[in-house]
Amino acid sequence: MGAHVHVRLIQSLGVTEDGELIEYSSCAECGATWVKKYPEGQVPAPD
Repeated sequence: MGAHVHVRLIQSLGVTEDGELIEYSSCAECGATWVKKYPEGQVPAPD
Protein backbone atom coordinates (compact mmCIF):
# COMPACT_ATOMS: atom_id res chain seq x y z
CA MET A 1 0.00 0.00 0.00
CA GLY A 2 1.41 3.40 -1.00
CA ALA A 3 1.68 6.56 1.05
CA HIS A 4 -1.54 8.51 1.39
CA VAL A 5 -1.58 12.12 0.21
CA HIS A 6 -4.48 14.23 1.50
CA VAL A 7 -6.61 15.78 -1.23
CA ARG A 8 -8.25 18.76 0.51
CA LEU A 9 -11.62 19.88 -0.76
CA ILE A 10 -13.33 22.99 0.65
CA GLN A 11 -16.67 21.95 2.14
CA SER A 12 -17.91 25.35 3.31
CA LEU A 13 -16.92 28.85 4.40
CA GLY A 14 -18.17 30.90 7.32
CA VAL A 15 -17.54 34.15 9.17
CA THR A 16 -17.22 34.48 12.95
CA GLU A 17 -18.74 37.31 14.99
CA ASP A 18 -15.21 38.79 15.11
CA GLY A 19 -15.04 38.92 11.29
CA GLU A 20 -12.67 35.96 10.83
CA LEU A 21 -13.13 33.81 7.74
CA ILE A 22 -13.42 30.10 8.57
CA GLU A 23 -12.71 27.47 5.94
CA TYR A 24 -13.94 23.91 6.51
CA SER A 25 -12.26 21.28 4.34
CA SER A 26 -11.95 17.51 4.16
CA CYS A 27 -9.84 14.89 2.39
CA ALA A 28 -11.49 13.31 -0.64
CA GLU A 29 -9.59 10.06 -0.01
CA CYS A 30 -9.94 9.34 3.73
CA GLY A 31 -12.46 11.86 5.07
CA ALA A 32 -10.05 13.65 7.46
CA THR A 33 -11.26 17.18 8.26
CA TRP A 34 -9.61 20.57 8.90
CA VAL A 35 -10.75 23.99 10.03
CA LYS A 36 -8.63 27.02 9.12
CA LYS A 37 -9.24 30.58 10.36
CA TYR A 38 -8.13 33.74 8.60
CA PRO A 39 -8.05 36.97 10.67
CA GLU A 40 -10.23 39.83 9.45
CA GLY A 41 -8.65 41.56 6.45
CA GLN A 42 -6.32 38.66 5.58
CA VAL A 43 -7.00 37.22 2.13
CA PRO A 44 -6.20 33.50 1.77
CA ALA A 45 -3.56 32.76 -0.86
CA PRO A 46 -4.22 29.91 -3.30
CA ASP A 47 -2.36 26.67 -2.44
